[in-house]
Amino acid sequence: MAGIFKAYDVRGIYPSQIDESMARRIGRAFPAVLDADDVAHGGTRVVVSRDMRPSSEPLAAALAEGLVAAGLDVVDIGLASTPMNYFAIGHLRAAGGVQVTASHNPAEYNGLKFSKHEARPVSGDHGIPLLERVVEAGAFPAASRVGTVERAEVAEAYRRHVLSFLERPADARPLRVVVDAANGMAVVDRAIWDALGIELVPLYFELDGSFPNHEANPLKLENLRDLQAAVLETGADLGVSCDGDFDRAAFVDERGQPIGSDLATALIAGELLAHDPGKHVLYDLRSSRAVAEYIRERGGIPVRERVGHSFMKATLRAKRGLFGGELAGHYYFRDNYHADCAIAAVVEILNLLWHSGRKMSELVAPLTRYAKSPETNFEVEDKSGKMKELEAAYAGGRIDWLDGITVEYDDWWFNVRPSNTEPLLRLVCEARTPELLATRMAELVDRIGHPVDH
Repeated sequence: MAGIFKAYDVRGIYPSQIDESMARRIGRAFPAVLDADDVAHGGTRVVVSRDMRPSSEPLAAALAEGLVAAGLDVVDIGLASTPMNYFAIGHLRAAGGVQVTASHNPAEYNGLKFSKHEARPVSGDHGIPLLERVVEAGAFPAASRVGTVERAEVAEAYRRHVLSFLERPADARPLRVVVDAANGMAVVDRAIWDALGIELVPLYFELDGSFPNHEANPLKLENLRDLQAAVLETGADLGVSCDGDFDRAAFVDERGQPIGSDLATALIAGELLAHDPGKHVLYDLRSSRAVAEYIRERGGIPVRERVGHSFMKATLRAKRGLFGGELAGHYYFRDNYHADCAIAAVVEILNLLWHSGRKMSELVAPLTRYAKSPETNFEVEDKSGKMKELEAAYAGGRIDWLDGITVEYDDWWFNVRPSNTEPLLRLVCEARTPELLATRMAELVDRIGHPVDH
């Protein structure tokens, strides 16, 4: 299977690792991950959509063939962002859905993202590993019938849904916003962008799965350079960087400075809590301590969660939470089937700018309370052994194992967690001062090994 079955999705190089034959087999296997609740909720209907990569159309067609052979009824919504796929599953009351995309990966990659009813993630032992076992064994569930394929249009319903989050005052000035679509699926939401009441400055708004301008990954600072320059050149109020399937977004303030997605999570939480106080808000454990502090200050209940959309979505449901966010730029909304929606996050940032009357940099400033490292990767073969070494070395700190090892002291903390798919450990460290951060980072690097660019 060439390692294409990842923790949360299927992803690999086309056509050497993932091709039409594999997509067809995965379609045949998909009923194995749908349970009685999915069927009770959505019958045999499965939403299928795709991104703009050249390989996505043939892969989506092959996937549909496999789903139909498995007795499922395909609802094809065509070109769509991953959040639009999530919305369609809930809106059309389907049993599940599959988005053909490789997200932020380079052009030669493609993949599949899976959901159950109401956009619940396919995860855990009964998720991707089960799918892999069924595909590998060719032990496909028996089908009593051949399914059907129908086309459905959900773009207008999705537009209305996203715009329901918008709270633009009648007398508000149109904010100037530069949006770098990175030639990806944010382009498909053009009707939404145009309805926001902003002065849109579009950057790379041509669908092109070869990503001719830069990689569609807003976490890499080099991919923000054109956006930062455009914000400064146009005197914009905000910059938005989108990933390939537009389930993630990162923000740049009016000075062209990147805003950590953990801090954006806090700001969006504050805006939502103003209308709905006392609710749980999730943040991933890599986030700054300022995030939990700010959520409390704004009348919310902070909930620290491990990294990964399946954990965030499940806990958001279980806690009846209002909102959640991850350092990677995923933002989850209770009122969006508990799923992530990058453009809804943009809307909430716009609401905050309008309601506060302040500049983006002024809103972020009170949250920059600590010095924090970016997530740093280390190549480590014995990941478990290395984390145990850190546990012994920092036995004087407050230690937990929610996701990897987290060690906390009053004036600094760090988290080291293993990659699910590679021999990598990922480190985040935060301290009260830049000087203390530099000292502790040097110490941790000395213990873990030389950082790698990954």
